[in-house]
Amino acid sequence: MIELVVEERCIGCDRCVVVCPTNVFDAVPDGIPVIARQEDCHTCMSCELHCPVDALYVSPRGEPDPTIDSAAIIASGVLGSYQRALGWNRAKPAGTENDPGVLLKFMRRPDPNDKVRMQLYELAIRKYI
Repeated sequence: MIELVVEERCIGCDRCVVVCPTNVFDAVPDGIPVIARQEDCHTCMSCELHCPVDALYVSPRGEPDPTIDSAAIIASGVLGSYQRALGWNRAKPAGTENDPGVLLKFMRRPDPNDKVRMQLYELAIRKYI
């Protein structure tokens, strides 16, 4: 269940608002999203996966936890751990160490006569665009 939006990290991109299938968040003009309907959270982790700055904490528990301490969560390094465990990096903004653009820059174009390798190359390009 969504427990925390870390104000110090959140950039107000509202991706969490958009990707949440149960409309848990409310966007705030010129501010960060707020958890408006926590009880509607299904713990699908979509918001945490799509957050480009690891500003969300989704607890694996299915009910609100009033003992959540934001300072302890931040210090524990758990923010973004679900993304890392899955190898997910597409939400990261350009310029981060996991930026797929870095991979594309050094990817060599295969021989155009090799149809299989060309198809794989084009699929790899589409994956990151």
